[in-house]
Amino acid sequence: MNDTKRSGFGEFIRKSIVSLKRKPETISMVVLVIAFLIYSLNLTYISHTTARIQGPGMGLYGFITMLLSMLSFVCFTNSYPRRKKPNYAMICLMFVMFAIIIFCDIKYRGLITNALTRAENPIAEEDYITKAAKALNAHVIVLIIGAVLVALRPVIAKLIRSIKTSIEIEDNSGMGAIDISGND
Repeated sequence: MNDTKRSGFGEFIRKSIVSLKRKPETISMVVLVIAFLIYSLNLTYISHTTARIQGPGMGLYGFITMLLSMLSFVCFTNSYPRRKKPNYAMICLMFVMFAIIIFCDIKYRGLITNALTRAENPIAEEDYITKAAKALNAHVIVLIIGAVLVALRPVIAKLIRSIKTSIEIEDNSGMGAIDISGND
């Protein structure tokens, strides 16, 4: 019974690798989804931080980040059409969106730092402000990793294709000749 579990798990891994051979961009898509989830699941902390600090452009930076995060998924899905060459215009547009998102996150993080460390009337550091700053840092890091994976897609595809996923089939040469003459 233990062998069937191993072979079932091994077969799952083999099928996953075969799927990645067909669509290697899945790896970068998963990382970009994680980046989106980091930002969107911490949006409450970011919104509370915006309301508390009320720095110039904080709400706009948050809005741009959320909007371009969703639009970058549209660009990503249109970048790799099925059974066609990659759409390089969409890939370039996606990288421009990534750069704008990273810029907005860094500016937002800078406004948090300025509000906490200004000379007159500094904002007291609340728990949600700290969580928002950490979420922004994590979002930028994971987004950069996703952008690097998108850029390295051809290299990753070659590495994945080099993995052997074929199944060894038993040899049938010992069966002998098959009589198909119909004489009994």
